[in-house]
Amino acid sequence: MYKIIEHTADVGIEAYGATIEEAFENAAKGMFAIITNDGHIESKQKRKIEIDFDADEEILLVDWLTELLYLHDVEGLVFGEFEVRINKKLVGYAYGEKYDRQKHGYGIEIKAVTYHMLEIKRNKKGVTIKVLFDI
Repeated sequence: MYKIIEHTADVGIEAYGATIEEAFENAAKGMFAIITNDGHIESKQKRKIEIDFDADEEILLVDWLTELLYLHDVEGLVFGEFEVRINKKLVGYAYGEKYDRQKHGYGIEIKAVTYHMLEIKRNKKGVTIKVLFDI
C-alpha cells in the first residue's frame, strides 16, 4: 500500500495502487500513519472532499493531501480509510475520528505537503506516488 521514506529534513511516502484513485487513497493512509505513528483509527466520522481537476495529477494530489491535513489541523481529526473517484473533479471521502494521543500515538507533525521530488508514475502493475512532507 505504502512505505515511509526518509529525506534530509523531511519525511515522505511511496504509495502504490492498481489505479490512480487507489494510489491517492494509499498516499493519504501513509500520511496519517506518519501523523499517528501508525495508530489504529476508527471510522466514526466521514468528511467529503471535492477538488476541481484540470488534468495535472500532481497538483490534484497535493491539494487532496493538503485538504486532509487542514481537516486534521483545524478539526483535530485523523483518518484511516479513504474513497477517491477522479473524473472532472476529485470526489473523496475520508473516514476517521478525533485525534486522541493515547489511542493514536504520537507520530511526526506534518506542516505541509511539498512538490519537492513529487512523482506519479504508471507501469504495468499500476501507479506509484512519491511525496515528501515538510515537518
